[in-house]
Amino acid sequence: MPSEAFEQSIQIYASATAVERCITDLTLMHRWLNPALRCEPIGKWSTELGSRSRFVIQVPWVKPTLKSVVVEREPGLVVWEFSGFFKGRDRWECQPNKQGTLLVNRFEFNIPNPLVRYGFNTFAANWTKQDMQEQLRRLKRVAEEKI
Repeated sequence: MPSEAFEQSIQIYASATAVERCITDLTLMHRWLNPALRCEPIGKWSTELGSRSRFVIQVPWVKPTLKSVVVEREPGLVVWEFSGFFKGRDRWECQPNKQGTLLVNRFEFNIPNPLVRYGFNTFAANWTKQDMQEQLRRLKRVAEEKI
């Protein structure tokens, strides 16, 4: 089954260290994540290799959940692999440059259930792309406040 990928990037006028902190600090993360999305640690919160968490969509009655594990980690890079109604990876990479940091977010996924895939493609794909752009703009504001 082929994967889909949404990739967005944004220039942030802050150091890669400040930008990375916005991705790895749970309190800061909740300032830029979509308010309908909660990240909950499974065990102690960490973004080190092998760390687990769940992302819960705050929809009444249903609360769809993606379980994730950090599968790649190095300075400036965190990759969560997730499973649930989606299977895939969410990659966050800080690329330092003269102006600060180019943050690249790549959301790669497939949806095994044909009915869920149809629903996503019909109703949520465009919203998801727009939401990724909004998240990056919110993250940019949080990171630039920290300068």
